Amino acid sequence: MRISDLVFTGFNKRVAAVHRDTGQLVWQWTAPQSGYVTLLLDGDRLIVSVNGYLHALDALTGRQLWSNDLPGFGCGVASLASVNGNVAGNHAAHQAAVAAGAAAAASSAS
Repeated sequence: MRISDLVFTGFNKRVAAVHRDTGQLVWQWTAPQSGYVTLLLDGDRLIVSVNGYLHALDALTGRQLWSNDLPGFGCGVASLASVNGNVAGNHAAHQAAVAAGAAAAASSAS
């Protein structure tokens, strides 16, 4: 199975991966704290924020890789961003676009 075969959802401290073609549950994970769940697919990791806590899961298995309680940040709905985008293939396309833009800028500067 590939990450691109999965769709991720999260609510009420729970996160699940389902197969995008069949809807079959592939894995589920429950955060130790309750609250609104925010997700970011960061390459092969699923970054999960729940009520001020941040967790990283293996996107294929749901195994927790690390956790950080972000002391002093408070809680609420999180905003997440990453240079890795949402799927590894998109990262390569992004890198190609950045390189093309840099080449165009260099040629127009000459």
